[in-house]
Amino acid sequence: MNTRYIIFFLFSVFFCSEVFAQEERPEWKVFFDNYDVAGTIVISDRRDLSKKLSVYNSVRASKRYSPASTFKIPHTLFALDAGVVKDEFQVFPWDGVKRSYTPHNQDQNLRSAMRNSAVWVYENFAKAIGKKKARAYLKRIDYGNMDPSAEGGPYWLDGKLALSAMEQVGFLKKLYQNKLPFKREHQLILKDLMIVEAGKGWILRAKTGWEGRYGWWVGWVEWPSGPVFFALNIDTPHGWEDLYKREAIVRDILLSIRALPAN
Repeated sequence: MNTRYIIFFLFSVFFCSEVFAQEERPEWKVFFDNYDVAGTIVISDRRDLSKKLSVYNSVRASKRYSPASTFKIPHTLFALDAGVVKDEFQVFPWDGVKRSYTPHNQDQNLRSAMRNSAVWVYENFAKAIGKKKARAYLKRIDYGNMDPSAEGGPYWLDGKLALSAMEQVGFLKKLYQNKLPFKREHQLILKDLMIVEAGKGWILRAKTGWEGRYGWWVGWVEWPSGPVFFALNIDTPHGWEDLYKREAIVRDILLSIRALPAN
């Protein structure tokens, strides 16, 4: 058989298994009901390559939403690539503007800006990068609708930029494999910044996001046998009171599939 056709066949099998091998998990509804919220979750468990993409509420999982602060993941790569920031140690002096979330009211570096979700740091990145270059970066990584248009406010919060939970997982897989079109060292820095928790043999890397009407928690758990990717999106009608539910639901589901240790 012609080598070209063999390669095409293998690519087709891989592509179909990634995109179409989905398993709806209606039993996961109980995890959302326990917290009285509506939402969706996508999980790709790569510890067993025969496992399918598991989805609760596949209709919502394919719907695009503003990425909110989950956009800090690719945005960090944009800033590093553009030379707006040198490394994770560079300090960004606080502008003196008092914001409602106290941890924002201090000097930041990349690590604290990621951990505290300091929007003002990334707004400065966006100004330095510019809309034209931002659009080019978004197209380079095929990020959602790739539209940084906004009439006011950050385009990842108040603008037209949007992507789905399915697309979040696809993007995270490329980052995990260092296959995004950026320097390997920049991807490694980013993944280090995303560490939330770790134990013997496992690491949890993730980022929250909140648009006001809905919230995200996206990331993955690394195991020696492979990673477990996740992207959750929920409605947040009660505002701040609903925010803890993002991590709580994901952790409950990951525990149920033994993707997080019980303790």
